[in-house]
Amino acid sequence: MTTYLAFLRAINLGAKRVFPKEDIRRAVESVGFEEVVTHINTGNVRFESRMRSRDRIERTLETAFLADRGFEVPTIVYSAKEFAALAGETRRLDDANPGLARHYVYLLKDELTAAQIRQVESRASDKGRMVVRGRAAHALLEPGYQDGTVDPLGAASLLGVATNRNASVVLTLAEKWCGE
Repeated sequence: MTTYLAFLRAINLGAKRVFPKEDIRRAVESVGFEEVVTHINTGNVRFESRMRSRDRIERTLETAFLADRGFEVPTIVYSAKEFAALAGETRRLDDANPGLARHYVYLLKDELTAAQIRQVESRASDKGRMVVRGRAAHALLEPGYQDGTVDPLGAASLLGVATNRNASVVLTLAEKWCGE
């Protein structure tokens, strides 16, 4: 059995896309995944599976979520090992950039091409900069970027299917679910 982490995009943001964490857990269990747990109500799920294909796992979950909710729920999956490495990079970027106002991590369904990475990373300004590493794009935001704005660099639309978490959540989940 392999441990995986899944991140659901665009849920619990309004009255029409509600998906409580206990319902998420139940839906994940309904398709045969085991040891399912959730973290807060923003679509963070840990589970175990014998499946090895990330694409197959994502399709299985997205099909189950659509059947359960009646709306599509894009889902991004990482193995625990992949996510631990992502958290390590998150920690390194935090250490190398003291004084950041915010550090958001965009979790990507697919890796970006070299051209896409150049486009995303070219969004640097006095508000901050983007750093792409594998299937993660880090928004390193400087003080004064305008608190409450998740995408002040205008890069989110360049990332394909993605969802974001702040660096604290990424590090907490890695510690809690990946032994980091």
